[in-house]
Amino acid sequence: MHLSEEWYRIYGFDPEEGLSAWEKRLQRMHPEDRAKWQETTARAIAEKSDYEGEHRILLPDGTVKYTHTVGHPVLNASGDVVQFVGIMMDVTARKQAEEALEALRQAQADLARVSRVTTLGELTASLAHEVNQPIAAAVTNANTCLRWLTRDQPDMEEARAAAMRIVKDGTRAAEIVKRIRLLFKKGTSQRELVDVNEVIQDMIVLLGSEATRYNIAVRTELAAELHQFMGDRVQLDQVMMNLIVNSIDAMKGVDGERELAIKSQKAEDDRVLVSVSDTGVGLPPQQADQIFKAFFTTKPQGTGMGLSISRSIVESHGGRLWAADNSPRGARFYFTLSTKAEAPE
Repeated sequence: MHLSEEWYRIYGFDPEEGLSAWEKRLQRMHPEDRAKWQETTARAIAEKSDYEGEHRILLPDGTVKYTHTVGHPVLNASGDVVQFVGIMMDVTARKQAEEALEALRQAQADLARVSRVTTLGELTASLAHEVNQPIAAAVTNANTCLRWLTRDQPDMEEARAAAMRIVKDGTRAAEIVKRIRLLFKKGTSQRELVDVNEVIQDMIVLLGSEATRYNIAVRTELAAELHQFMGDRVQLDQVMMNLIVNSIDAMKGVDGERELAIKSQKAEDDRVLVSVSDTGVGLPPQQADQIFKAFFTTKPQGTGMGLSISRSIVESHGGRLWAADNSPRGARFYFTLSTKAEAPE
């Protein structure tokens, strides 16, 4: 048997210990990894096959190292295993980088959720009104249905029509509540087939009362038959919500026409292009390139995170988010999304 100097270094043994260090290696292997590693090597010996695996080393001072090992059997003419040739690599730096990246992703996800919850908290009155509308309509239609049924000669057709309107109103209320609950939900990113026009329409319904409150006309121009794409629906809802809320905020105090225009269309390279424009105060002079930076805000009560989070979400979907002036007044935000990714089988 031969052990390289690097093997001794990784395990924290003195090369002077010689092969006795091999007998003590399991003591240095992390307790949670020993059984699995012994099973891997035992199977390779029994099957005379290659093996590969990862395990941790726990040094006496508490240091943990991550290793990646591959092994190959050497057979004699009779087909018996003479020896195994193995290579072990210290991959601690890579593992630590992966863990740091995962922690960063989790922090970004948590921050995005906080941003959603904060925005929804600011819109509580508007959302309550939006849910109230279909509930009130359902109550009205229920009373209408009862009147048709309690007449001397019940009108079953009119009663049936009123009942169908109740179902429609109840479904609408349930969908609004479902969308709000999803935006509050905490969880890992989940990719599914997404229809960008559906995202736009849902957010318009959710924020419709807020637009009405400030006498803002909402106009849409949505291209038909846009390709669906794999994306995180909740995150994309957040992007649309941030852009629409920003546009509404920008128009609250302006005189003259207040219009929110949302457009979707096909773009080059199997992409979808969405634009959200308003007739508000426009982009901050000489600071247009700053608006996507974290903590930069032009709102008195703003956190400065909405556009920064929106850009990171769009980029994680293979797209791009940018802003431009909207002639003759206001701002226009664009973002692209890739439709090349397909749904899993």
